[in-house]
Amino acid sequence: MGQDWAVTSDPAAPRPLWRRITGSTLFHLVAAFVLVGLILSFVAKPYYVPSGSMEQTLHPGDRVLVNRLAFVGSAPSTGDVIVFDADETWGPDGSADDGPLKSVLRWAGEVTGFGPSGPHTLIKRVIAGPGQTVSCCTADGRLIVDGEPLDEPYVFEDLPFTEGELDCTTTPASSRCLPEVTVPDDSYLVLGDHRSASADGAVACRSQGADADGCWRWARSDQIVGKAAVILWPVSRWSGL
Repeated sequence: MGQDWAVTSDPAAPRPLWRRITGSTLFHLVAAFVLVGLILSFVAKPYYVPSGSMEQTLHPGDRVLVNRLAFVGSAPSTGDVIVFDADETWGPDGSADDGPLKSVLRWAGEVTGFGPSGPHTLIKRVIAGPGQTVSCCTADGRLIVDGEPLDEPYVFEDLPFTEGELDCTTTPASSRCLPEVTVPDDSYLVLGDHRSASADGAVACRSQGADADGCWRWARSDQIVGKAAVILWPVSRWSGL
């Protein structure tokens, strides 16, 4: 008769070290944090909308998902809604006032979108990119990019403008009017959809006697986090952007 051979494992034998490490709860937690960190750093990131500067497209308290891969191999276009880390020309970032609790809340907000985001992270709409020339306004009050009037159906509560009564030829001129500018290299002119209530890239240029060269604030290419793609929260406002 033949002899049956059975391979059995000794339950008392110690598991290999690598299996003990990878099977531990601590390893799973660390792996989960690493995975979340990689996703937030390279793929997608939630963002909390703190103000009404983008109404009615975005409302205060909305949470949007930012696509961090949107501009890999391409550049933002007119009409894109982008999130970017503002530099000192946009004012102080407020991070110096962060205590331990606020720092933790800010970190949680960065990860989940439910709470404060970065110390000076902003969301605005791209109007023009490097080398494009922007001026205002046409007879009906529209922005002009490279000689073409810009169609902006998303604008909410625009600044006052009435042809022949309050426009760019009257005294005083309409606050909608801007000095002509060519966007610098690696920069973008970004404005809020709630045009009359947005401290955006052109806000300092709207006053009489503004420095036409020094009044602009730009979103720099290396500061762009990504493109706002979807409204995640509240559920009643789920939609693409």
